[in-house]
Amino acid sequence: MGRGRQKAKHTKVARELKYFSPETNYGALERELSAGQHSDENSYVDRWADQYGEEPGDDEDDFETQQDQNKSA
Repeated sequence: MGRGRQKAKHTKVARELKYFSPETNYGALERELSAGQHSDENSYVDRWADQYGEEPGDDEDDFETQQDQNKSA
């Protein structure tokens, strides 16, 4: 397929996506958004924290000492 025909197809698809407006179910959207507000803030549980511990990039002090060591070397 030539570049012109390919570009025309892409333009057609882009135009369809741009002007396509599906019917929005505002009731379902409201239920979905309001359900998140009632959840407990402490409900987040890091399932992998016990297995992997802290991430190595969490300690900024370690990074600074490594830079100082590299400068003196």
